[in-house]
Amino acid sequence: MITIFRTRKSKVFTTIAVILIIVAAILYKLADRYLIEHVEVKVTSNTSITQGTSTGTSSGSGSGTSSNTTPDSGTSSGTTASTTTSSDAESDDWNYKDDNETISIKKVETGSGSAMITYYVADVMFNSKMNLLAAFAKDSFGTNITQNTSTIAANNNAVFAINGDYYGFRSNGVVIRNGTVYRDEPARIGLALFNDGTMKSYDEEETSTDDLLAQGVTNAFSFGPALVTDGEVAGDFSHVEIDKNFGNRSIQNSNPRTGIGMISANHYVFVVVDGRSNGYSRGMTLTEFADLFKELGATEAYNLDGGGSSTMYFMGRVVNNPLGKGNERGVSDIIYIPQS
Repeated sequence: MITIFRTRKSKVFTTIAVILIIVAAILYKLADRYLIEHVEVKVTSNTSITQGTSTGTSSGSGSGTSSNTTPDSGTSSGTTASTTTSSDAESDDWNYKDDNETISIKKVETGSGSAMITYYVADVMFNSKMNLLAAFAKDSFGTNITQNTSTIAANNNAVFAINGDYYGFRSNGVVIRNGTVYRDEPARIGLALFNDGTMKSYDEEETSTDDLLAQGVTNAFSFGPALVTDGEVAGDFSHVEIDKNFGNRSIQNSNPRTGIGMISANHYVFVVVDGRSNGYSRGMTLTEFADLFKELGATEAYNLDGGGSSTMYFMGRVVNNPLGKGNERGVSDIIYIPQS
């Protein structure tokens, strides 16, 4: 009887040990996939890429911005309007200008109550050279490597920055940064920025990275969807999924948003929408986001990583209010503009 009891007890302990080993293996696999940093390439500090001079550069700022515009960032404490002038640049809390680039930011509020939306529009013009760069968190390409947008921006002496495509959350897509191919796993509709000051969405599975580089691509991002193509809203956004990995969900409903649009060569518009905050901003649907870019005059526009990642940085501060809580979420990369 004692022998039988010991045998059963031993089997129970063996079963528990096996279960614990399996659970530990699963937890490690999840941590390895979503938490543990994996550095594949260390990247040297970015420097401005020489771009081609574009003709036909538009003048003025984007149209269609709501008249309910306020000069308040909503997040910075004790910030007052100020103007800084140097031999190279002039700037205040919402504007920057030097010999090559002009940046103007507006905060827009529409609706009221639970329908209120708060978003930020940055109108950017380059005179002769597109100075739009990208940077990785911790100057490293890999997975699970993150820093706040403001930290990456400050480390790269950025005047202006937004979060990028959060390439580090997935293992596929085409990732080209500042002329270098870091990942070539076609999966979705991507965004290409060209050295002539233009941008275009493209099918990653139909265009090779060799072709992209031959066409003068400097940066390629993989998120989406495309919002505006050839001056028209890109299509139906009733059900959109970007990833097929753990935690993926459709993204067409009201959410915080980050997007980039081109009005004409060397004339860009960036939009960051706050969201998930009752009474401050509900966010935007993809359809609303696409319509906004079209109203702003964008001929091309593309959706980047949103949610808690959505961040706009300007002159040393975060101008929007991520998730209505003022807390940034770490991201894997940014798009930024340095001083010329």
